[in-house]
Amino acid sequence: MYYDFFGFTEPPFSIAPDPRYLYLSGRHKEALAHLMYGVQGQGGFIVITGEVGTGKTTVSRCFIENVPDHVDIALILNPRLSARELLSSICDELEIPHDIGATIKQLVDLINQDLLKAHAAGRHKVLMIDEAQNLSADVLEQLRLLTNLETAEKKLLQIVLLGQPELQEMLALPELRQLNQRVTARYHLDAIGKDELPAYLRYRLSVAGMRGDIFSPRAVQRLYRESHGIPRLINLISDRALLGAYAEGEHDITADHVRHAAKEVRGHSVGPSPSRPGSPDRSQYLIVAASVLVAIIGTAWLVERWAPDEPALPVQATAEPLQGAIERIGEEPAKTAQAAKPQTLAKLDVPGQLLDSPEAFRMLFGIWGRDYQPAESPIACDFAREAGLGCLERQGSRRSLEFLDRPAMLRLKDRAGNTGYVVIRQLSGDTAEIALPSGNRELSFASIEPYWFGEYRVLWRLPEYLNGDGFYSAENGQTLWLGARMMELAEALSASRQESDRIKRMSSEEQVRWYQDLQGLTVDGIAGAMTVIQMNNDLGAPVPRLKPSGPGTGPGDRSGDRE
Repeated sequence: MYYDFFGFTEPPFSIAPDPRYLYLSGRHKEALAHLMYGVQGQGGFIVITGEVGTGKTTVSRCFIENVPDHVDIALILNPRLSARELLSSICDELEIPHDIGATIKQLVDLINQDLLKAHAAGRHKVLMIDEAQNLSADVLEQLRLLTNLETAEKKLLQIVLLGQPELQEMLALPELRQLNQRVTARYHLDAIGKDELPAYLRYRLSVAGMRGDIFSPRAVQRLYRESHGIPRLINLISDRALLGAYAEGEHDITADHVRHAAKEVRGHSVGPSPSRPGSPDRSQYLIVAASVLVAIIGTAWLVERWAPDEPALPVQATAEPLQGAIERIGEEPAKTAQAAKPQTLAKLDVPGQLLDSPEAFRMLFGIWGRDYQPAESPIACDFAREAGLGCLERQGSRRSLEFLDRPAMLRLKDRAGNTGYVVIRQLSGDTAEIALPSGNRELSFASIEPYWFGEYRVLWRLPEYLNGDGFYSAENGQTLWLGARMMELAEALSASRQESDRIKRMSSEEQVRWYQDLQGLTVDGIAGAMTVIQMNNDLGAPVPRLKPSGPGTGPGDRSGDRE
């Protein structure tokens, strides 16, 4: 096969919608971000349009592979259906038993019952319809009625429409204005830009096992002129160009190869190009290639997911000797106002109240609902990563702790140089609730401060692309995760709709810089631990908080240590 000749492990320009080969151009990143943002549970419609061959189906397959675990997808590929037939197909996709002759009302009732059960179980249902420009106005209206299914808090069904530009024209019809008003996110997927084409080619070649460029600069220019940046045409022409070069025994793709390939793709025969003496008959390989192409298109696509190992932050996890300790905090809960007064840390004559490092980590992990056994996992931060968490070691002040808003493990030192740890579960005013093996206790934070010189450690929730959940590629996974969350933050923190739209059009790095500047973080365009923690605070992520109210640092709060 020609791909053996070039050293490929598989054909690099198959037109099958394999998400491994999805090159995330700026436009594709935005389309995926709109999809990921749209399935956060608001309900309603998401509309993604694009010309034929721009990658809508591949983007949708990538999205399906990377939706959160609590999301169930129903995919309709043939929308040329009546309203009743479509509802029956939805029941089939959602595995809802129904009679063949069921009426529209009966089918809607069955779907509604299924959605209510899913909602009660914490599941979120998403209906995706490809080639949606083929839907009739009557069917689209029936889909709108499905989005009326709701509880007091939220819509029960999210509908994603993928189609050609005519879909937008249909939605603009007066009779569909109610549906059009329920579109919560929409995006038009354009062709790949001329400056992105070399990177697109390199990406697909690398996935197929080749490193380097085999398309000459003139070949790339010709390819863009022939394809107009449409991915499907790029793939078809590139595949034929590779075949033509192979037939001539050439390892480099020239503009002539691309020109001949483009004519063949359009169905115009150009005849065999002059062959070198002893070179293979090109027509024979064209026949073989055509057979191979048909076989490739007919095969099922597979997605390989991986998340690279990332070294954990170095945190000392060995016990430190304790030669002194803190004055005993009562063994039983205080029952009088006098007994409830915070104890001080002035005396160090009662051993055992400060924790060593392994025990402190065990208390901290317990707050996060993780059962940490130091004997089984001596390095605490390795265990954290396996549990989907990250370790962060910092030097700061109380203000730093409140900015992060996470339970913290503080390293204390007495005047004699003895060290130990205290784990603060919550902090309100001067009252610190600390976690001890015997239970939680309250004491004055002011009594801790004389022995604390700013060193602390916190746990934080890793993004899904780092903890092995969902995304098939670390680079693309980060892009998708950031894109979806930045769209949420743009909606929540922008002063106006115009500003929100401007932020959504930024690149990922620009969006991160905007957010870091807004929240008083170090502006470097990198979504590090401090940035991700603050993003989770602003988005109300369900994680343990240091502040009892648990709202996280609000959008207007610019205080805190910089990264």
